[in-house]
Amino acid sequence: MSASATNPCLSCGACCAHYRCSFYWGETDEVRPGGVPVHMTEPIGPFRAAMRGMSGSQPRCIALAGVVGVSAFCSIYEQRPSVCQNFEPSWKMGTANPLCDKARAVWGLPPLTPETWQDPHLPKAA
Repeated sequence: MSASATNPCLSCGACCAHYRCSFYWGETDEVRPGGVPVHMTEPIGPFRAAMRGMSGSQPRCIALAGVVGVSAFCSIYEQRPSVCQNFEPSWKMGTANPLCDKARAVWGLPPLTPETWQDPHLPKAA
């Protein structure tokens, strides 16, 4: 079984190719060892940075690898900014996330459902 069969967001990436990822500049590895690689960011104000590639009419985070909705992944997953760490896909934690649903719709992907997160190895609810 593929990783995406157990976690659909391992193959999604829609949010990373729709929303600008901005965060406090102190999260970069220039300030914090092991932080967001500073060469993958651009300043957007005196205290904020954004991931490169997120400006313009076709945003796509520089750290997003693969094909959105097919086999996408974050190439700096362990170093990703807090805004990315805190973005929960719909129903992963038991509630919908309209921002997740919106990004998926932009890419022609259906919204996630509670069933999306059901472990295929567990018995189905009656």
